[in-house]
Amino acid sequence: MKRGKSLKRTKGARPEQRRFLIYCEGERTEDQYFKGLRADLRTLPVSICLGGEHGEPQSLIRAAIEHQRRAPTSPRDRRTAYDEVWCVIDTEAPTPHEGLDEALSLARKHGVRIALTNPCFELWLILHFKDVTRYSTSDSAQKDLEKLGVCGYSAARKHLDYDAVRAGYAQARKRAQALRQRAVNGHRHNPWTDVDVLIELLREARQV
Repeated sequence: MKRGKSLKRTKGARPEQRRFLIYCEGERTEDQYFKGLRADLRTLPVSICLGGEHGEPQSLIRAAIEHQRRAPTSPRDRRTAYDEVWCVIDTEAPTPHEGLDEALSLARKHGVRIALTNPCFELWLILHFKDVTRYSTSDSAQKDLEKLGVCGYSAARKHLDYDAVRAGYAQARKRAQALRQRAVNGHRHNPWTDVDVLIELLREARQV
């Protein structure tokens, strides 16, 4: 008599999720963007945990380091270490964050990767809709994004409609890459961003 097919799931049929821990400096815009992205990636083997700490770079990075340290024993983190730990940080302009270089050094020392934008995260959002080549302050970048009127953003309340920016990702990535190619001083050049590097990793994440 023939036996029926085993109901037991084949071992290794589902890929393990690659876990990313992301701490954002901004309390609203960045958080809304990555929550939208996380929803987009729900069918891919990638798990994004958004850190709860916001603020200036050094405190943000220290919080991420501490979260990374406790994750293997924390029930909230499923007692599982993160494969990648990132902080999303603004340089700010016209006056850069005090102690930014020290913060970046601290991150490197502890294996925390940085997605940095000069002057601010709003530049990355603007790149979804148009080229940006001129210097801007943080305030002017926020006002420029608001003037575009394309994603529900206002400088006062920092709201973002993620659905409105989703389709512009490929162009934003090309424009960000072009900015980096033109920059002679790395992130000290304004405008500059490498947020696309993090997002591309999230999109391509697979367990090797």
